[in-house]
Amino acid sequence: MNTTVRRGDTGAAVTQIVELLAQLGLLGEPGPGSYDDEVELAVRTFQQQRGLHVDGVVGPATFRRLDEARWTLGDRILTHLPGSLMAGDDVFALQRRLLELGFKVGRVDGYFGAETAAGLREFQRNVGIPPDGTCGPLTLKTLAQLAPIVSGGAPNAMRAEARIKDAGPHLGGKIVVIDPSPGLHLPAEHVDAAAEIVHDLAARVEGRLVATGVQAFLTASRPGRHRAPVPGEREQMEHLEEMERAAFANRAAANLCISLAVDSSPNRDACGVATYFFGSEEHQTRSSAGERFASLVQREIVARTDLVDLRCHAKTWEFLRRTRMPAVQLDAGYLSNPGDARRLADPGFRDVLAESVVVAVQRFYLSPDADATTGVLRLSELRAALQGDGPA
Repeated sequence: MNTTVRRGDTGAAVTQIVELLAQLGLLGEPGPGSYDDEVELAVRTFQQQRGLHVDGVVGPATFRRLDEARWTLGDRILTHLPGSLMAGDDVFALQRRLLELGFKVGRVDGYFGAETAAGLREFQRNVGIPPDGTCGPLTLKTLAQLAPIVSGGAPNAMRAEARIKDAGPHLGGKIVVIDPSPGLHLPAEHVDAAAEIVHDLAARVEGRLVATGVQAFLTASRPGRHRAPVPGEREQMEHLEEMERAAFANRAAANLCISLAVDSSPNRDACGVATYFFGSEEHQTRSSAGERFASLVQREIVARTDLVDLRCHAKTWEFLRRTRMPAVQLDAGYLSNPGDARRLADPGFRDVLAESVVVAVQRFYLSPDADATTGVLRLSELRAALQGDGPA
């Protein structure tokens, strides 16, 4: 569905949405195809549960997640379809089950990709069934007969920790993708200002990272659109943009990825900084490395500025879900708030934000013994500490 459906709408699309919400237990028996207050509340509840933007509107992203949520493991045969990956709650369940049995599936993200297919084939070889990489009746029966050897995402967390340790503390040679968010969710009056701020901030982060020996790349998001897209167009553009930006980071084989954004709200009192990483409470999965990186970025900014601390949050936004490396999105303030807007317009303040991000990148690779106090050191001091020329 490439349109946007909201309160007051009627028709076949609304009927389908109501039926999916009823199937998930968020509505009673489906009634007439009318998008009323009860339907909007159910949509908001679903969006909150699934880590989506909570606005009570069903655009392409929310509809895709509603469609994914209707599948349970065993409802259909699962297989790897390059270019059109199968996605759904059943894929989440399969990935989590294989991970609990000790097989690598990559990130538990609900997409049946190449890593999931490889993990499934390895499982099939180990239990003596044809290793075709397809999850059909025989594979499902075998999975049900085996007890897990671990629980949750512990194996992935341990692998991520080992990769970070093996990468070493020095930034030289590491690849970081910086993503100036196109800000498609912003109202028209903030589009140009947001583009100027995030692209300037991205350039400041890039310059500092390059000075440390990092290979830093900027995604090709558009520097300005001069208009805000209409609602239906916005959701579709946002989805395509997120897919493209995540694909760029994956092609670059980045070690880390950070998306830079600003926010807006009808409430002028809304203000502060927040950082987001991939995770879904509904599916009991999260990127442990992404969460750690987000926490470091958030803590450095809060320690160095007077922005209100809105903390770190797990989200399933497509950009965070599709990236293969630890990735975060930084929302650096609200343009709709006079105080935040004044800060973000100041080049000196953007320098502080850039310094905070780059220090967080360095601290991500430091062992606890070599790490330093949050918010007080500059990059030169951290590098000196690594080389043994300064305080640890």
